Amino acid sequence: MKTKWRSFAGVLLSLAVTGAAQAAWPERAITLVVPFAAGGNTDSIARITAEWLTAKLKQTVVVDNRPGANGAIAADYVARAKPDGYTLFMATAPQMAIVPYLQKVRYDPIKDFAPVSIVATNEFALAVHPSFAAKTLPELVSYVKAHPGQVAYASAGSGSVSHLTMAMFVKRAELSMIHAPYRGGAPAIADVVGGQVPMYFANVAEVLPYSTTNRLRIVATSGTRPSNDLPGVKTVAEQGYPGFTTETWNGVAAPAGTPAGIVDKIAGSLAEAGRNAEFGAKLAAIGVSVLCNTPEEFARKLVADNKLWSAAVKESGASLD
Repeated sequence: MKTKWRSFAGVLLSLAVTGAAQAAWPERAITLVVPFAAGGNTDSIARITAEWLTAKLKQTVVVDNRPGANGAIAADYVARAKPDGYTLFMATAPQMAIVPYLQKVRYDPIKDFAPVSIVATNEFALAVHPSFAAKTLPELVSYVKAHPGQVAYASAGSGSVSHLTMAMFVKRAELSMIHAPYRGGAPAIADVVGGQVPMYFANVAEVLPYSTTNRLRIVATSGTRPSNDLPGVKTVAEQGYPGFTTETWNGVAAPAGTPAGIVDKIAGSLAEAGRNAEFGAKLAAIGVSVLCNTPEEFARKLVADNKLWSAAVKESGASLD
């Protein structure tokens, strides 16, 4: 009997110690790992998020840029980190729902992470050079169908979100087009602006400066509702393709096994950010929309996006291996 009581007391003590540790968290600096180099949109979102969490958690949140292998290096690093809340990942849709289907990776996007919150989202915009004949999506489709296999579209690279979004639309609209992959969004958009390639399904933030100066014309967006940044531009769904929607996102994830209390504490802090006008304005200034959803909502989004993008990769035939 004494042995049983000692065993029971040991369990209670262990639970108490674990609970106390979670309650005390964080006791030191937290690292937020970014899968890209400094200076891009994801890095900017990470730094805005880190600044907010630093203030709310009363501990410094340090941004650690670990670029390489299309973000897989950073994702793998976080997946293998100690699940104690001190290593977090500024995850993006590509690492969590596209890259695992394009190349060999050592992490599982569903099993190896604890979703915390999607901080920001960004839909895509189908931009065309002003000289291109079509001014609406139906006109674009009609023109391409009248010139099968003759019209090209740019992308940020084979298997990129811009490529897969356009590839899905090409299949949905039953078009025959030429894919012109570039090494990144900057050279792709430069050639579309220069008139070398007629169109590009790009991140809204990428094309917005060119749209407002009439160097590009936006014929459609890929969100579930019209973009606030592009008034008057209808979505793909509104122009005859119901259900067509794609977006990219940036969210905070932790290694699988991170205590629920810690995950909830971070998510709670980010939920406050989602209601904060200044935080939302900082994100809007770089062309993204604030979301800050719950761990459960993030988890459902991960499952849905893995289904969506894995099918898109298969249909496009893209591979990085």
